[in-house]
Amino acid sequence: MSKTETDTAPHLSESMRADEKEGSGAADTSVATIDVSPQEPTDSVTSPAPLNEFEDNTNIPKMSLLRIFIFFFLEFGVMAWGGPVAQIARIKERLVIKRRWITINRFNRIYAVYQMLPGPEAAEICMFFGCLVGGRLGGIVAGLGFMLPGYLIMTLLSYIYTIAGLENEYFNASFRALQPVVAAMVLKAVFKIGEHAFISNKTKKFNYVLFVLAILGALQSALRINYFITLGVFGIFYNLWAHGWKWCAGFVMLLNYVGYAIYVVLKGVPSPTALALGIAKEPDMPHLLALGLVAGSLSFGGAYTAIPFVQAEAVLLGGWLSNQVFLDGIALGNIIPAPLVIFATFVGFQGGNVYGGLGQAFAGSALMTLGMFLPCFFFTVAGHSILERICKNETMAYFFDGITGSVVGIIAITALDILKASVVHLPKPGAVLDSAGLITLAAQNTISAIIFVLTFSVLNSVRHQYLSILLVVVAAIAGQFLFVK
Repeated sequence: MSKTETDTAPHLSESMRADEKEGSGAADTSVATIDVSPQEPTDSVTSPAPLNEFEDNTNIPKMSLLRIFIFFFLEFGVMAWGGPVAQIARIKERLVIKRRWITINRFNRIYAVYQMLPGPEAAEICMFFGCLVGGRLGGIVAGLGFMLPGYLIMTLLSYIYTIAGLENEYFNASFRALQPVVAAMVLKAVFKIGEHAFISNKTKKFNYVLFVLAILGALQSALRINYFITLGVFGIFYNLWAHGWKWCAGFVMLLNYVGYAIYVVLKGVPSPTALALGIAKEPDMPHLLALGLVAGSLSFGGAYTAIPFVQAEAVLLGGWLSNQVFLDGIALGNIIPAPLVIFATFVGFQGGNVYGGLGQAFAGSALMTLGMFLPCFFFTVAGHSILERICKNETMAYFFDGITGSVVGIIAITALDILKASVVHLPKPGAVLDSAGLITLAAQNTISAIIFVLTFSVLNSVRHQYLSILLVVVAAIAGQFLFVK
């Protein structure tokens, strides 16, 4: 199963198809017409033999570390607009179609491997190319070049957000309108991830077992069973099921629910905080780093998979971040040139500010961002050839498939929680509203619901690489007219 963010398809065939001209060395370099889907060798651009191709680095230049950093910073970091589709398309157009560092077949295999691993694929692919041109240090430097522009911009926005003050009427009006937009994006991500997560790798047909796992994943989340229990159990279950050990798989699932029933009898129904591990009860520096590491290691499905883990720790259990502020961070992550996991920078900044003021805020943003990206740095620099062999291992592939199926259900419940928080705003504790105040609050909630419906409709009917940015900008402007008294 592939991992994707809001607008990522398992292969980017409709929006990215390039016609290569045999022998002439010319190619159509339009980013909007590049295909990342697997292709058979048909011309001089593709490889003569897969195994030999994997070792063929003759077209790859060697660069100094400084040149690698500048190249990836300017070519891909500064230009990382439009989400993963546009990011990956640009990398392929610049390095595969235009410069021909590697063949299309090899690029497709690389992309397939990183789809199965946690972390943003665009960052991982940049690190892979960095390893080719400068060794392991080159991979690290290329990754830094890709992520640094987004990190710097998000840190600046986090600072502005903090000093502007949450009591500023105009500031809050824009973010009030942005929250239902974020809810629509998360819900859309559930459908987008689901349409690929339920397709069998072998038969390429709809897999009903993985669909059932998504439903059960949602059920487990609603029952407040810890996310990590769900991922582990469902990964083991599908691994056993796919190998034909259906009775063993059923026994594992039965033990899961028997264990839950015993817990309820002995200690009662788990509280919402049971979804978290408790690794960030306080937003000090070590805990923010740990939170980033856990979220980054479990980001199967892209940034939207990391959202429920971070939300459970920071909002539900830690309580050092409100749900509204959390949603604002996701909204900001949609308008800058970076993978959406950059929302971790915002969370780290807010956590550090709560813990020790602005000085700690900048340190917190850096540490949580480091934690979020560190797993994908490790996986990539460890060696792509090793990763390719691991991901081709049937047992590992089935385990990841089970995890991906359960993640869809977990994100679905998170999407509904975010929808409720973004649309239904209640009076502040202790506040007493007269009839006019209640009418105003009801009207604002109705407007939020309308914004959600309109945004979700647009997301399902319009395809454009900058759609998320446009929706966020329009909503922020509209908020000034809709929610300013």
